[in-house]
Amino acid sequence: MRGHLHVLYHLLIVALSAAIAASLPRTFSFVARQLLIYWTFIENEQIFLISAEVAVGLLLIVVFSRTRTNWKNRKLSKMARAAGMVHFNTRRILLVRRTSRRLKDRQAFMRDIMVIGSTGFRTFVDPKGDLRTAIQSCRTAKIMLLNPESSGALERARTIRDPEVTQESLRWQVGHTIALLRTLRDAQKGISLKLYSDPPLWKLAILGDYGWVQHYHPGLDVQVMPEYVFMHGQNPTSLFPAFYQYFVTRWNDPAIPEYDLLTGELVYRDAAGRELSREKLDLMLEGAA
Repeated sequence: MRGHLHVLYHLLIVALSAAIAASLPRTFSFVARQLLIYWTFIENEQIFLISAEVAVGLLLIVVFSRTRTNWKNRKLSKMARAAGMVHFNTRRILLVRRTSRRLKDRQAFMRDIMVIGSTGFRTFVDPKGDLRTAIQSCRTAKIMLLNPESSGALERARTIRDPEVTQESLRWQVGHTIALLRTLRDAQKGISLKLYSDPPLWKLAILGDYGWVQHYHPGLDVQVMPEYVFMHGQNPTSLFPAFYQYFVTRWNDPAIPEYDLLTGELVYRDAAGRELSREKLDLMLEGAA
């Protein structure tokens, strides 16, 4: 039965093709006659002809411009995919910031996160901070912040053209961040903190399989810088492994001490992780639990 239906289907296709082929001469003749009829009316209408030429010219300009734009966009999209970039935003629109915050909350939920920032105040302490919820819902967190007593903090405060950004304000912000992290650690959160001393370069958040990256421009607030998102995958050209390795290298650098959230001390270790010395650096706010 199925074989007969298959043969019948092919016969119908052949018959339909033959009918279309047979009707083509008459169809073209009809179209040609209609065009000749209309042309006899408009061939002497100069205004219509000029208008038609202008319209066709504008249409061609739009089509070619759109084609060129689409080609460039496809090329840029291919480059972004090769780099592992899956998202980009300018952070200047409130709705965009809210969407990014929700994405980060979802990506960090019950995952191990790794963060490099400056003071962490607008990231963790601010109720509307990007990782305020993420730091509370993640499984473990490794965080690196700028040591406010270092020369890097002094240089950062000096290069930003904002009179409110001083080394003292950076110290105050780091103190609030440490107070929050200490509270979370007391609540059995696996949180580790290290303080680096050189000027910040990347604001980086590794949330599971996603890496959120912003550049610390020497003279600009990081909030005005665009944010890029890279995803972990099998593509060897992806930049996600490069940023991941950047964090791991920085974290394992024995020159960058750990900050003991309980004692307020910088803990220096050797390459094998053995403790060498401690240095008091009390950045915790008075009265903070």
